[in-house]
Amino acid sequence: MLRLTEVKLPLNHPDDDLKTALLKRLDISADELIGYAIFRRSYDARKPSAIVFTYTLDIEVKNEAALLQRLQGDRHISLTPDTSYHFVAHAPAQLAFRPIVIGTGPCGIFAALVLAQMGFCPIVLERGKAVRERTKDTFGLWRQKKLNPESNVQFGEGGAGTFSDGKLHSQIKDPKHYGRKVLTEFVKAGAPEEILYVSKPHIGTFRLVGMVEEMRASIEALGGEIRFQSKVEDIVIDNGQVRGVVLGSGEFIASDHVALAVGHSARDTFHMLYQRGVYMEAKPFSIGFRIEHPQPLIDRCRFGKNAGNPLLGAADYKLVHHCENGRSVYSFCMCPGGTVVAAASEEGRVVTNGMSQYSRNERNANSGIVVGITPADYPGSPLAGIELQRHWEARAFELGGRNYHAPAQKVGDFLAGRPSATLGSVVPSYAPGVHLCDLSTSLPDYAITAIKEAIPAFDKQLKGFAMFDAVLTGVETRTSSPVRIKRREDFQSVNVSGLYPAGEGAGYAGGILSAAVDGIQVAEAVALSIIQNGKC
Repeated sequence: MLRLTEVKLPLNHPDDDLKTALLKRLDISADELIGYAIFRRSYDARKPSAIVFTYTLDIEVKNEAALLQRLQGDRHISLTPDTSYHFVAHAPAQLAFRPIVIGTGPCGIFAALVLAQMGFCPIVLERGKAVRERTKDTFGLWRQKKLNPESNVQFGEGGAGTFSDGKLHSQIKDPKHYGRKVLTEFVKAGAPEEILYVSKPHIGTFRLVGMVEEMRASIEALGGEIRFQSKVEDIVIDNGQVRGVVLGSGEFIASDHVALAVGHSARDTFHMLYQRGVYMEAKPFSIGFRIEHPQPLIDRCRFGKNAGNPLLGAADYKLVHHCENGRSVYSFCMCPGGTVVAAASEEGRVVTNGMSQYSRNERNANSGIVVGITPADYPGSPLAGIELQRHWEARAFELGGRNYHAPAQKVGDFLAGRPSATLGSVVPSYAPGVHLCDLSTSLPDYAITAIKEAIPAFDKQLKGFAMFDAVLTGVETRTSSPVRIKRREDFQSVNVSGLYPAGEGAGYAGGILSAAVDGIQVAEAVALSIIQNGKC
């Protein structure tokens, strides 16, 4: 197979034009072409009046060697790389202890799935509930203002990514094509096949629910065991080696290999690990608001006359501004045609996030507008970032009226420094509801100053971004983990052998795809350790 890149065609091109274009690029006849498949399709909207699709194609031709020789100076043609997944080990007939995976977010699910596919029959422990029960509890907060601290947007089968836009793209380096393994498994579980080739694939919450259930069934069919409402209260460490975990019920489960994929909001687990001496350090993260605009405004800014074209769907954006006070403000987790959601996991606190369905057809676009902060802003213990998050989440709860309503303000009022009393044309999507106020005391002064500077700067890139009636909803604090549980090159904790910090919670991923890839890498590391050390 050959790979041909940079095949460009107009937005509304006929299907036959793609074949014609590749024949022309290769300078071959139709008889010489055996077949082709789209590996990647993206669009270039830098000129909204002349949007083009850009294709990467995998092609099968007659006399492949001769064609390669003739086109050897063309940097856009090469042999198609092998993107198939190859298992690094297979479990022996007998295991002294089964490996444990803590958490069923993308990282934990893929760690468990790959371990199960290699025959290691993992035990998977999840503090929350199965995904459909968890969804009911999550709606309990959104509709009835009732928070279940163990079953919510952050905790439960599928992890925080279940209630998100379902984005499946990442900028991580992936020389072994683990990302392809992730996408392939998602398609097997019911995701649309287009995620294998579109440049910015996404799934959406409703589809993710069914996929998570399918993957759970696959793990169990391969001998894995998944236990819900099984919170790990303690970890047993003996002379620098993990020996097992203790559940909230008091049950002890022995294991020499524990993958820790708890997500970025498992604050009590971070505290327990810190008390047990597991090495960790504070890491940078970001805080800010969600901002909502009418989706048609964003579509017009990005696509011009092509706004509304079904081939393009709802437009997104990616913005960054470097402020005079030294801070950087950027858009985070942009959700086209989505909603702002309540994402608290602790009582008496308000947290926001964004979510979209696969259709992305809600009336508003929303994004985090967040300010980067570093451990210099929260000196002290490695857990100091958690306390900073808690402080501002509690402040948001207070400003919102102490009933899980979120504090909100129109952008025009925010920039003018006055509280909002009424809404305008943009109706906020956050449930349980919003309370209009002055957001100037909802974040540190340096963050408020930076966001006030950034919004007009973003308006120069997307005309209308600073529209008076756009709505800011506070607060966004869970952009990433505030701690990093450091690990060695073999993926084990730097000071506790057999403990494998993984995914977003440990500070090694940022999104569904990168977390899933990290889960695969951790599964491989666990398998190789078991084989090499004779733990069987």
